[in-house]
Amino acid sequence: MSDVLLSVEGLSKEFPGVRALDGVDFELLAGEVHALFGENGAGKSTLISIIAGAQQQDSGTIRMHGEELRFSSVADARRQGISAVFQEFSLAPHLTVEENLCLGEEQLHQRFGLLQLSAMSRHASALLQRLNFKIDPKRVVATLSRAEQQMVEIAKALRAKLSVLILDEPTASLTERESEQLFSTVQSLKQQGVGIIYITHRIQEIKRLADRVTVLRDGKHIGVVDAATTTEAKLIEMMAGRKVEKIYPTIAANPGRIILELSDMRGSVDIEVEHFVAREGEVVGVAGLVGCGKSELLRMAFGIEPMKSGIVKLDGQIINKPTPRRMLDAGVFYLPPDRREEGLMLSASTSDNISLNALTQHPIRFRSGFLSLSAERTVTRDISRRVDIHASNLLRATALLSGGNQQKVLFGRGLTRSIKLYIFDEPTVGVDVGTRSAIYFLIKELCEKGAAVVLISSDLPEILHMSHRAYVMRSGRIAAEIDRSRLTEAAVLQHFF
Repeated sequence: MSDVLLSVEGLSKEFPGVRALDGVDFELLAGEVHALFGENGAGKSTLISIIAGAQQQDSGTIRMHGEELRFSSVADARRQGISAVFQEFSLAPHLTVEENLCLGEEQLHQRFGLLQLSAMSRHASALLQRLNFKIDPKRVVATLSRAEQQMVEIAKALRAKLSVLILDEPTASLTERESEQLFSTVQSLKQQGVGIIYITHRIQEIKRLADRVTVLRDGKHIGVVDAATTTEAKLIEMMAGRKVEKIYPTIAANPGRIILELSDMRGSVDIEVEHFVAREGEVVGVAGLVGCGKSELLRMAFGIEPMKSGIVKLDGQIINKPTPRRMLDAGVFYLPPDRREEGLMLSASTSDNISLNALTQHPIRFRSGFLSLSAERTVTRDISRRVDIHASNLLRATALLSGGNQQKVLFGRGLTRSIKLYIFDEPTVGVDVGTRSAIYFLIKELCEKGAAVVLISSDLPEILHMSHRAYVMRSGRIAAEIDRSRLTEAAVLQHFF
């Protein structure tokens, strides 16, 4: 692990009003896992987008094996042996898995020019089998879970001969078992001399996989450290520019009356839950593997997923045929796991996104039905301060914000009206440690002011540190209910399988 495979020197990139990269240097060795670490908005995504050919730098150079290169497209970079798996997938949803895995590299019959479907199918099946991904290559991508789509993206990146592999938050949607398969693949590629750029907010993954870590902050190169010898506290301090004393807050437990009660829930997906409750003044965790039904149960209660039968009670009142509008008006806020697909109007401003749930409320809406823009500005400005969104971002299109700031926008939306029950579904996916901590302290504030909080998460430490009580789901059913005194990793994991 001594040959310089790829080097970046003085890379800079500006967008309107933002200097995303400011003279960044970076070096990747052959057979090295090199982690990129930094807050949302630090410049990580811009850096890898330029290396992968998705964007072009304003200044600076990229060299592979000492030869200066400038990529005009992702396909151009791929021809040079650089392949990336981004957080935003590039799959064709209406094609099958095998069609996606062969897209752009289809095998044609030499004589007739027709697609060799059987050969393409064998190629896709062999690729999935090599990675030990249990996915039917005949399935249409739109029918796959986000975790399964992530696996297809990874397989797609590995279909050609690689020199550099870029992985951007690759385990964000994977179960622990699937993550282990990915880690094995990374180690195998490393042994073959592939250089791997690995972006993650999970320090335990950096410690496990990375050889070196480059830290970025505000578009600048802060430093390079050895992953094995650098402490978690040091990495966080380099990332944030200050010491972050505490990630998880201590949340006072003061459970009161039952706010949400679900009974005999049956869904179009395989959900059979006899009883589930969430009380005011407590955080109820919902844990389980991807596909266990933990999200589907609460989406049924909120009216997003169809419910075959069951009783949904909110503050003692039965809600017949729940719909998102009806539940919101009754004081329930739901934060979806995919902020871009289900949560945000990306072309709209930050201010418009925050105020969306309050457009029918006084003082934003007058009795005459017209909106008060000045009242909307006042409300959104106050909430932006509360969730730590800079005032300069309020009029920007939400699509231009970092992932962490986009997540703060969604949290801010939940503060625009009176809410008695918050359902947070994977609230910290793809956000940095600083934003994660800010989200946790906001949950603490909401809970201690008397709200009921349901926290759905695939991040086990998040469940263990934040919950007063937790349900563990398996195969659409509640496998266990564990109170705070017994809530340990071993106690939860034993009910996963």
